[in-house]
Amino acid sequence: MSVVIDVFSLLDCELEEEKAQHRTKFNQLLTACKSFISESLYKERLDQDTLEGLGLINSRTTFQQKYVKTKTRLYYKQQKYNLLREESEGYAKLLTELSQEITEKVTPNTLLMTIQSLIGCFNLDPNRVLDIILEVFECRSHLEDLFVSLIKLYMRDQKTVCSTVCHMLGFKFQFYQDGGDVKTPDSLYKIAALLLEQQLINLETLYPHLSPKDSAMFDEQKQVMNEAKQYARKFSIVSLTDKSDKIEELDIKIDQIENNQKLGLCHALLQVGEWTTAKLIMDRLPRHSAPARTDIAKALCALIHVIIDPLYKAKNDMSAQVLRSKLDSKLTNNAKLSLVSTYEEFAERAVKMMTYVGPNMALDPVLLMKLIRLSRVYMEKRDKTIPLTQDTIFQGILTMLDEVILPSLSLLENNCGISEEIWSVLKQMPYQYRYRLYGHWKNETYSLFPQLIRARTDCLEKAKYIMKRLTKENVKQLGRYFGKLSHSNPGILFEYVLSQIQKYDNFILPVVDSLKYLTSISYDALAYCLIEALANPDKEKMKVDEMNISKWLQSLASFCGSVFRKYSIELSGIVQYLANQLKADKSHDLLILREIVLKMAGVEISEEITDDQLNAMAGGDLLRQEGGYFAQVRNTKKSSVRLKDALLENSLAMPLCVLMSQQRDCIVYKEGGNAHLKLVGKLYDQCLDTLVQFGTFLSTQLSASEFVCKLPSIDVLTIKYHMAPDAAFFLSRQMYASSIMSKFDELRKIDKSNKENTSKQKTIRFIEAWETVLLPVVEAVKPIHPPSVWKDLTPQFYVTFWTLSIYDLFVPNDAYNKQIEQIKKQLVAIEDNWEMAANKKKKEKERCVALMDKLRDEEKKQEEHVNRVMARLKDEKDTWFTHEGVSKNDTITQVFQLCVFPRCCFTATDAVYCAKFIQILHDLKTPNFSTLICYDRMFCDVTHTLTSFTENEAHRYGRFLCFALGTLMRWHGDKAIYEKECAQHPGFVTQFRKDNVAGSQLDYENYRHICHKWHFRTTKAMVSCLESGNYVSIRNALILLIKILPHYPKMINYGNALERRVDRICQEEKDKRQDIYALAIGCAGQLKIMKKNWILETEFHIRDKKKPAASNGPGVSKAPASSENTVTAATANSKKTDIGLKDDKTNVKNDKKVERVSVTTSEIKLSKSESKNKVEVKKEAGDASSQAAAKEKSSSKSDESSVKDKPKKEKNDKEKSSSRDKTKKDGEKKEKSSKDKDDKEKDKIYKEDKDRGSKDDKEKSKSHKSHKDNKRDKEKKDPGSRASSVTSNGSQGSHAKRQSAEPDDKDIKRRKVEVSSSPMKSQAASEDDREHKVEKKRERREERTKDEESLNESKRRRNEDDKHAGKGSSSKQNGHNDEIGRKASPKGQNQSQSTSRSDTSLSTDKKKKDSKRSRSSSRERKVDKRYPFRDL
Repeated sequence: MSVVIDVFSLLDCELEEEKAQHRTKFNQLLTACKSFISESLYKERLDQDTLEGLGLINSRTTFQQKYVKTKTRLYYKQQKYNLLREESEGYAKLLTELSQEITEKVTPNTLLMTIQSLIGCFNLDPNRVLDIILEVFECRSHLEDLFVSLIKLYMRDQKTVCSTVCHMLGFKFQFYQDGGDVKTPDSLYKIAALLLEQQLINLETLYPHLSPKDSAMFDEQKQVMNEAKQYARKFSIVSLTDKSDKIEELDIKIDQIENNQKLGLCHALLQVGEWTTAKLIMDRLPRHSAPARTDIAKALCALIHVIIDPLYKAKNDMSAQVLRSKLDSKLTNNAKLSLVSTYEEFAERAVKMMTYVGPNMALDPVLLMKLIRLSRVYMEKRDKTIPLTQDTIFQGILTMLDEVILPSLSLLENNCGISEEIWSVLKQMPYQYRYRLYGHWKNETYSLFPQLIRARTDCLEKAKYIMKRLTKENVKQLGRYFGKLSHSNPGILFEYVLSQIQKYDNFILPVVDSLKYLTSISYDALAYCLIEALANPDKEKMKVDEMNISKWLQSLASFCGSVFRKYSIELSGIVQYLANQLKADKSHDLLILREIVLKMAGVEISEEITDDQLNAMAGGDLLRQEGGYFAQVRNTKKSSVRLKDALLENSLAMPLCVLMSQQRDCIVYKEGGNAHLKLVGKLYDQCLDTLVQFGTFLSTQLSASEFVCKLPSIDVLTIKYHMAPDAAFFLSRQMYASSIMSKFDELRKIDKSNKENTSKQKTIRFIEAWETVLLPVVEAVKPIHPPSVWKDLTPQFYVTFWTLSIYDLFVPNDAYNKQIEQIKKQLVAIEDNWEMAANKKKKEKERCVALMDKLRDEEKKQEEHVNRVMARLKDEKDTWFTHEGVSKNDTITQVFQLCVFPRCCFTATDAVYCAKFIQILHDLKTPNFSTLICYDRMFCDVTHTLTSFTENEAHRYGRFLCFALGTLMRWHGDKAIYEKECAQHPGFVTQFRKDNVAGSQLDYENYRHICHKWHFRTTKAMVSCLESGNYVSIRNALILLIKILPHYPKMINYGNALERRVDRICQEEKDKRQDIYALAIGCAGQLKIMKKNWILETEFHIRDKKKPAASNGPGVSKAPASSENTVTAATANSKKTDIGLKDDKTNVKNDKKVERVSVTTSEIKLSKSESKNKVEVKKEAGDASSQAAAKEKSSSKSDESSVKDKPKKEKNDKEKSSSRDKTKKDGEKKEKSSKDKDDKEKDKIYKEDKDRGSKDDKEKSKSHKSHKDNKRDKEKKDPGSRASSVTSNGSQGSHAKRQSAEPDDKDIKRRKVEVSSSPMKSQAASEDDREHKVEKKRERREERTKDEESLNESKRRRNEDDKHAGKGSSSKQNGHNDEIGRKASPKGQNQSQSTSRSDTSLSTDKKKKDSKRSRSSSRERKVDKRYPFRDL
């Protein structure tokens, strides 16, 4: 519109002298435009004549008069009447004088005289003059010295000056408060600051005139904080719509702080260097609200620059040109500023000023760098003797880092230089102080400042963006973004990254690879974030089932191992955290230590180790590294050294070992009190495995001198620290070996100087070194156990067993050869690789050749070492078991309890070591050590042992038994090997004398019987565990069975019994316990694979061969056959061992004690459920034969007494005959149903035994016939026993019990049956077996029908006899029987025989019925005895 009206105005001027026609059209145009052009614009721009023509004004003359009057009133009329009669000329003159050019001639005094003359001349108001002076001062603020002095001279009364000037300035500030958008000029703030600095005015008087109110500022600060929180909250909301539609423009709003007069005055005060007054204003306002304004923060930073400049120049080693900086000249020339020249003044004054700046110091990176460098210089040169808690300067630096430097780093974008400078200060502090700074920075500081809240939100948004796109392919690209974010906000970034790793473990490798662009402080902050995540109390470390460790903890543990191995991150914090957890009896976090040692040192502990790897573990360090682990961890030298240094610097190497050893008991008795056994076992295994892994790491990294300094003696470890002997010796073993080799090298140097360096001399020196090192250990171990223990075995044997390792016992030549062959294959592959560069190919070849040479040298060195150790063992073996009056059983018990069992369950290599050591004890022909008793104790009953094992212990014990069974089965498989390695060894002597003269040796066939017994015992224990229903028993039995499958089971019947149990477990546990089901499936599959190697029981050992007499040792006469001097195994040791291995002390004539272990064929007692072998007592043992005769007499007397009771029973039967007739039909029905039921059960039994073969059935039928023949022969030889045999028909139940308790004649005869092992014969036997079973079933049915007929006949006759018999005759008969019973004796057998004949007709039906029941029960018992494992 303005343009249009301007055009109309020009047309109006041009049309004045034109034609009237044009004027008329112009007026019409103006009239038409009235609708959208206001009248005021017409009146303002158009001529008065035109306005009159348009009718906008009534009269041109009247309008001109009003215009003149209005203009006169506005510009020429005086508004106020001057009561003081002031003249305006005086004020003009005053302004001229104050605005003149200031020269040297113009001074405050001359200027004051001029002002005073003007006041007097023109009657000026003094207050108005003062106001004009302040106005001019505001415009010429650079003349502050002149005007300040002028004001002081003008107002001589100080109180009057303060009050008057304050009110005048207050009125000026109030004027701008109502000015709308007009801002308060900076010049006003400046003169107020200068007057405050000169103390011409008082802040308390001026402060009420300033706006806004303090309460309004507090409300405004809350609003800003809420807006920042709302900003963060909106970014955390997941929305499908565009976020830009929801996020408001929070930054686009009128900043009320810009019009804040209090903050403006504060800024002016800081500019002039008046810190004290500015501090008073900031203390009244909300904290950190004043520095939130950029100009205030910069002014305060500039002031700090000036204050610390002298100290910075003094402590910095840079040149003067570099240190030259542009500082504010006004501040530098301010003499009132108190500058800092010492660190004490720096901590007292400068640090307090910095705390007001806070994170806003990010606006001045140069000042940040100066402060960091000053702190670094002090930390490098500080007095280390002063504790940090008492060092005030250190505390000031710590406060500065916490409240200023680290928060400022969050607002700096991508400034890695300052990050590294900050690390140069932090790395000189203990990790406790650093982690405290990181924790406060991450968890508290971000929530105090609105700008930091927004910075955290932005960082999280970028981190989410990166993590969504991070893969293995773009690690390098996104890793740079990770680095940029971590420079400023490492805590926020890593907290989110770790939360994602806990949820998704596939992030571990990409994240680890992407962290290579981080700064040092970022790596350190990552370590803190890891510890914070691990110690999070809101997260459960166990899964919901309380059986397994949570997935998030496993993921963090794996990430810890990977990141600590790849990057140089300090480990002190994480190691101390693990120690603190162990002190608190918490063992879940040992998983972290296990992963760290595995990844950083390459030490692996696994129960799934193969036999080849286990064999390689018996070699040297190089062989173990090349072939002993699953993953060939390379380049672990630097990382392992870092881990070792962290442990030694914090003195945590040995404390961690002690804590882990003690934690094993805490898991059982404290931590796992109410937990499931599965969880307790896992925690126990984890603790033990970590201890072994950690101890192995220490043994490879620490030198012998470091071990001696760090590790206490063995008695201190076991007694003071309550460490178990197995763990104590495990930690000390490497130290002893190193000490022995060091001493051996010293002695060899002496021989070299004397030119005596033969192999024999080396062996002698080695034994001397051994004795020198271990004799103090022998004395130290005596207090560990009670004195009674050392009566069974000597401390020398105890120390020898525990200090040796698998490396000392044998050389794994196969493992060395296999590894060398693999290296040769690598050489061939390198040669055939045409893509490889020539230089690289040459280097690889040289590396492989050098590795082969090292392996050969290591093998040769180990062979020499093993030979020296064996020589030492031969020299020492006579001192191991020397105590007299101690039985072999007690000795073996102590060996197993104190040595074998603790160590064979410690590690897999220790399990092999124990088996090898027992074999070496046998090979060395150790005096007073019985190999038979040792192995019998091992396999006699493993049920209770299995139930007490954890899962890993079951694996190790299985390996131990597997190696032991391998040795036993090697002797069992070849008679020549047995004769060579066992026949003449004292461990297989069956009789021992106190004068060390060997007695009977165990022959080969009897050894096979004993092996059969051990297999039976093992099978019985396995079946018992598998059928127990207990989780631990079933799991351990399956694990043990899998481990010993190469050597057990060997017989078909035992294998089938185990296979059925395992299949049953597979069916029962399919939907219940999945871990048991998986083990059972694996075991069943391996059993089927090994089934082809099973043999018949008769092939395993010959059962029917006539037992040969026990052979004596060479040059030894046969032991006397006196029952007073020998105790057979069947009688004297039946309570302890079923195979008769026991020592018994007996009294011998002439006060000579003879110990004897009878294991000959005639003295071996085998269980009936195993092979039905009867133990025959030696003929010369008169006491045993007399006992058997006494038993026979007592049995005959009991049979005769049963004959006497027959008439009484018949009388009772006669009285109840009527009731029997009534229930006859019911009884027949019940008998018929029971018969059908028996038939079904028996058919089922024989169907289950279909795969047993026909040989056992034939033996059964033959033994049944032979039993009748033997019984008939016995009656012919001994007529007196006929009565007892006849009367026994009426008590077949008791006779059957005696048969089941003692071996019968048919068992003896069965052992004489020779069974061929040919496959063709066994096939024919199986066909005969089927035919035989069919015939046998038909015969049984015929027998049952005959028995039923005879039973009915006997009942009919009994009824007829009852009718004819009288009471007198019955009583007479009863009395006659009683008399016979009283007079019965061995001499009167004819009388008892006649009596039994007279009663035969009266009890025929009873005898038949009892005989029938006894036969059926005997058949069932015989089946059970033949196949003892079918129905266990």
